[in-house]
Amino acid sequence: MILETHRTPVRTAWLAGAAALTLVLPLAACTSDSGPGDAGTAARSTIVYATGDAEPDCLDPHVGGNFPQALLATQVLESLVSLDESGAIVPWLATSWESGDDGLSWDFTLDENAKFSDGTPVDAAAIKANIEHLQDPETASSTGYLAVQQVAEVEVVSPTVARFHLTRPDAALLESLAQPWTAIQSPAGIERGMDANCLAPIGSGPFAVAEWVKQDRITLERNPAYTTSPTGIDAPAAEAATTVVWRFIPDATTRFAALQSGDVDVIDNPLPEQITTAEQSDDLAHLDAPRPGASNRIELNSGQAPFDDIRVRQAFIASTDVNAGIESLFEGTAPRSYSALSSVEPLAVQSPDAYAYDPERANELLDEAGWTERDEDGVRLKSGERLTVRFPVTGAQSTQAEQALFEQLQAGAGEIGFDVQISLLDLGSWYGALGAHEYELVSAPYTKIGPDVLRFLFHSDATVPAPSGYFANHSMVQDPELDELLDAIGAEQDLEARAEAAAEAQDRIAAEALILPVYDQQNHFLYRADLAQFRALPTVNTPWLGGVVAGAGDE
Repeated sequence: MILETHRTPVRTAWLAGAAALTLVLPLAACTSDSGPGDAGTAARSTIVYATGDAEPDCLDPHVGGNFPQALLATQVLESLVSLDESGAIVPWLATSWESGDDGLSWDFTLDENAKFSDGTPVDAAAIKANIEHLQDPETASSTGYLAVQQVAEVEVVSPTVARFHLTRPDAALLESLAQPWTAIQSPAGIERGMDANCLAPIGSGPFAVAEWVKQDRITLERNPAYTTSPTGIDAPAAEAATTVVWRFIPDATTRFAALQSGDVDVIDNPLPEQITTAEQSDDLAHLDAPRPGASNRIELNSGQAPFDDIRVRQAFIASTDVNAGIESLFEGTAPRSYSALSSVEPLAVQSPDAYAYDPERANELLDEAGWTERDEDGVRLKSGERLTVRFPVTGAQSTQAEQALFEQLQAGAGEIGFDVQISLLDLGSWYGALGAHEYELVSAPYTKIGPDVLRFLFHSDATVPAPSGYFANHSMVQDPELDELLDAIGAEQDLEARAEAAAEAQDRIAAEALILPVYDQQNHFLYRADLAQFRALPTVNTPWLGGVVAGAGDE
């Protein structure tokens, strides 16, 4: 429950036309003379977060909808509902909710005291404006757009009651509304237009965007009247940090060195050996918070040759020794997955037999599929055509260790006769390759709470791009029987029936050899040991900095 009263507007007038200010916040301000954990140390007012993820083009998570946006949006925006540590839906901006008997309407009662940082109320009209913003093709939304597809309209019943009318029952509605990509923004901020809102969306969260110096940093300042937090998380203490400097440091070695020196307080995307080093250090700590939704997986494009032949897909999977690669590269920080779903998801089904390493079987399958000859490079041939599969990879989505794993899998598949062509691309070119179907293999992370993520990734409808131009069904599977199971996951109100549909869908995905699961989507955070109350929100496990107290001794 959110009980936020008398919120004071923050200064945002500069945002209308400026992309950055010239205020400089030296990193030295983020450290203290005393060592981490020293008793009597005064809390620091500023903390520095250094990310290795790509800098977003837009901070509004309604636009597009990727994980870097979610990381920062968690500090600024709030959602209608949240999750507790057990995964149960709990209040946030909505204090209660009720579904109609037919499942086609939901009433959300809002906290009457909640306000955005510009002083405007978080009321039913704001909820309506946000859903319409997500559904507007001009917003170019992807993740959020797909999450609210079943919402026909939002009715303003009263200032504190918003009624969602659905086109069909949506068993995943609450899960979808807990995500940062559907978080609630000030309608006044949205009305400024996309350019201004991309620079600084206005929310009701613990911080507000003060400036964005592109390719360097974003500065967040405390919303001075913010005194609460999501249900289950203590309200920020008086000495909680009031400023967050969000740095973009793409090089993992540089990020870790800055953490070790105390120039930054938190980093994400560490290398496996850095995690091991941090766990052995008295000055550093490690938070392992795997993402929900889908596992990290390589998807096989079944919509075009050569993977339109299931035998070739099965052969590729059998030719890859994923376990050996994970053991040699990840130092125990990434347990192997055998499921389309993250192990965080209670309904995940692990199918190790379907993804077993078996080079002898791989050779037999390719012979059976007619790829019987080899050229001078050892690549298999069929009617003179090489067994070539393209694998576009971007550093914005895949860590250095993951790229090294892909290279090991490339070598293993090469011994069987595959010519796996890995191309390292910038993020824009990577999206372009996917949009043009210039791939046979791709690793594309996708985060969504609950098993309904399977519908986003494998339903025939998901081969059609969202308004952003992005489509999530990269395996290009169009299977009516699978669609029926995925529809049941999305609509079935009976929990046992939903779980049964989820299990059957995962079995079918495994049997059709549509993906090669690797491990859970990684969310590792390393931080200075003198940070108290650093945690990840149980929604999509993004870090929540709203209550962090830095350098306050044993508090």
